[in-house]
Amino acid sequence: MRDVNEAIAESIERGGGGLDVPGLLARVRAAGAGSEPPPAPAPDLDGLTATVANAAGRHLPAGRLDPDADFFDAGGTSVGAVELIAELEGELGIEVDLDEVFADARPRSLARRWLPLLGTAATPPPTTEAPGSTPATPPGAPTPAPGAEAAELPTPGTSSAVTESPGAPAGTMAVPDASPAAPGTPSAMAVSNAALAAPGMPSAATEPPGTPAGSMAVPDAAPAAPGTPSGDARALRVPAAGPGAVPDGTPAGAAPSSAASEAARTARAAAPGTGAGTAPARTPAHRPLPVPARRTPPALPGGGHRADGDRYSRARPEDLEQILADLALADRLPFTDVPEPVPPRRVLLTGATGFLGSHMLLDLLRHSDAHVYCLVRAEDEAAATARLGEQLRGYRLPWSSEVRRRITVLPGDIRRPRLGLTDERWHTLAHELDSVVGVAAAVDFLRGYQSLRASNVLGALTLAELAATGRPKPLHHISSIAVFNEVGITSMGEDDPLAHIDRLVSGYDQSKWAAEVALRRARDHGLVVTALRPGGIGGHTKTGAYNAQDLSSGLISAFGRFRTVPAFRHLNAAPVDWVSRVAVAAICEPDAWGFDYNLTGVPNTLDDVVRDMALGGMHVRVQDWDEWRTATLARLQAEPVPELGFLSRVLQSPTALKLCEATLKGPAAEAARTDALVAALGLAPAARYDAQDQLKTFEKLAGDGLARLPHKDDQPYLWFSETTEGTVGPVGATAATPCSMALTLSIASMYQLVKERRVDVTGQVTCSALHPEPLTVERGDLWVRPEEGIPQQHGMRHQLLRYRLRLRDADGGRWWLEGRKYARARRDLWRQTRALTVEIGREGEAASLLGEVVVPADSYVRDQIDGIRVDPRLTGQEKRAAKLTWLAWFGLEMGRGLVAPFARAAADLLDLRRTPTPTEHNR
Repeated sequence: MRDVNEAIAESIERGGGGLDVPGLLARVRAAGAGSEPPPAPAPDLDGLTATVANAAGRHLPAGRLDPDADFFDAGGTSVGAVELIAELEGELGIEVDLDEVFADARPRSLARRWLPLLGTAATPPPTTEAPGSTPATPPGAPTPAPGAEAAELPTPGTSSAVTESPGAPAGTMAVPDASPAAPGTPSAMAVSNAALAAPGMPSAATEPPGTPAGSMAVPDAAPAAPGTPSGDARALRVPAAGPGAVPDGTPAGAAPSSAASEAARTARAAAPGTGAGTAPARTPAHRPLPVPARRTPPALPGGGHRADGDRYSRARPEDLEQILADLALADRLPFTDVPEPVPPRRVLLTGATGFLGSHMLLDLLRHSDAHVYCLVRAEDEAAATARLGEQLRGYRLPWSSEVRRRITVLPGDIRRPRLGLTDERWHTLAHELDSVVGVAAAVDFLRGYQSLRASNVLGALTLAELAATGRPKPLHHISSIAVFNEVGITSMGEDDPLAHIDRLVSGYDQSKWAAEVALRRARDHGLVVTALRPGGIGGHTKTGAYNAQDLSSGLISAFGRFRTVPAFRHLNAAPVDWVSRVAVAAICEPDAWGFDYNLTGVPNTLDDVVRDMALGGMHVRVQDWDEWRTATLARLQAEPVPELGFLSRVLQSPTALKLCEATLKGPAAEAARTDALVAALGLAPAARYDAQDQLKTFEKLAGDGLARLPHKDDQPYLWFSETTEGTVGPVGATAATPCSMALTLSIASMYQLVKERRVDVTGQVTCSALHPEPLTVERGDLWVRPEEGIPQQHGMRHQLLRYRLRLRDADGGRWWLEGRKYARARRDLWRQTRALTVEIGREGEAASLLGEVVVPADSYVRDQIDGIRVDPRLTGQEKRAAKLTWLAWFGLEMGRGLVAPFARAAADLLDLRRTPTPTEHNR
């Protein structure tokens, strides 16, 4: 062996021999390749599917998930999805996009998308190649065609994943079937993805001269399998495919398999720098097969690429294909006649356990004589009834024997064929019902169309089938203003065109659009369909009940909690009690059937929201949308609020952000037909959902930890000074010790006045009988007309104001002070409004000092009227409005307090019960 090596070396020195440098490098590489560990087995689709399904089952109530079942339909939550992704990332060693799970949460679909990433993770690192060098061909292998390099092929005896279909025209590529490959054979998806060059990596292969645009060169393999003819480089044209394209070789009318569709989509992606429609070339044999990096933007015509943010500006092609297929289902509905135009007496209601559906159930019972059949998802009737009652009580709605008498609870599921009912029950309802109301929907702004279609689209079509079967009956469908959620749309009228479906990115928007468009097709079959489109559904104006998962509630909570607002055009929101009442009115009025209605109320502008919150003492700062989103996410991470967890996930999801952007930047919804219906039926007209209507809801939000009410530590909304002078003395003795108070009275919001009639107090108390130095007010409160001015004891002194101060002296001693201003039926009204009777004592002890202090007459007007100060952040007009509001409210309360003792004195003087009754006479 040594002699051979010496001979080779001498031959190289003389410039001769049978080996050149490339040949020598080839032998070195071949020797090195023999010592490398065997390659990892190709990932298996079924095995990965089982891994995902098992992991998902651990986050579900049932403990298991079928490979083709949706994670969310099986009871999964958004929080569970986040935990599932973290678990799978650690188990599989890949990074996963959360939006992929929400887009389609079936284990098999997820495995199909993640299989290429998993295959790349198992691939050994690439071997460095000398610049300009050409990969060597092993001895005995045929020479590749000019311009082409050697590529890997499957094990001898197996077929290539990308082959030319027999009889296919030149320039086409056949996509392999999705059937499982034989052991040892790479899966079709792994090979097709491996054929793509990583972005930014120069392609090792080059196009042969004369290759037409839009083709890719597929070089021969080396070495060839025995009996396999040596193939020259072939130019396989990859046809441009739209959303509905079917791979070549698929029979006409047959839908491509999901694996084939995935392979075709992968093959259509172009590497940076390639021409339009040109697929990237294969890599040399000694290199690993690269896979495009995660979140790589797809190629655009002309070789460009989308910006990263534009990736989410269009719907996914697979979603569009599914939407078109779902719309075609409406053409299978039976034809029906026009229903009898009378108010309904037997109504099927879905979604009665939801926020809007529960209020509509009560309104149907209150404003009609109908008997309501409530479809509730549960195992049996007892569980369904218990769930319905629990939800009604949770929304502060009655659950009485009268309610139970007028309803029939049906256990079922909107996602199942025939609503999960027996054939007998289905046919009975089809012939007995005279109205169908569809409120049930999956409201989740993170899930994709594939995950939501069963509830929001197929469920609506099932209700349409029930309405068209048997006795003719109208279908009243609760749609959503989300059907207009296209960024840049110019109008949202009741009869305006809906958004372009390919520009709706959120799965929720897509599903509501698909359901409404499918039901429009059902109208062509004679079905009377009424589309009712709420916008944001706010809390109840009387009870304060709200929907914690509603986007409007989440945004309002964030506005009030963090005191910031994103710049927006309009908020199309209305309280749930108004939306429910108008919807039920349309259901019960036959002349209103068959039209589209926008139940959005009067939209709020940015100025309206800022002014309402300022009036409530919540001065907010307006920020750009991106700035507000970043700051809010940072605050939610620094101060986690479990109830706002869904908002945090929405603000981190690119698809959900498109929904938010369209919602906040869209125009005001128009509702001319709805306004005419409301006026014709004599209902309460639409009004702006302002601070007064939101008061109860905001209190409940604050009580549940979602919002924060104004606090006395916040910047005061309005304040003024009050000084008093007088004397105090020991209990039972003459008051001879001088005592004075220099106080600042302030309010944090008008809500504080309306709700509590309380004013915050700070300042100092100077009294030598307590301490030589002034005492500081640590906490002080003043109540206006406490207990409605009722006297403490039987007598003629009615309470006007009550002071309660907690004091601290310079030595740390603590004291308390109670003071009251009384109204009497006397002529010295001016002094009654200024004189304050005080009691002072040490903390935890009885009063030791009594006396009276009075506001000087010359300082009253100067300090408490002319000296009113308002938050400088308000505009001049808002400052004047704040002063006038305070003076009007305080003047009215003081006037009522001063009149009360005179009214009581007049009643005593008149002695209205002077004539005794027989009962009194007998006593």
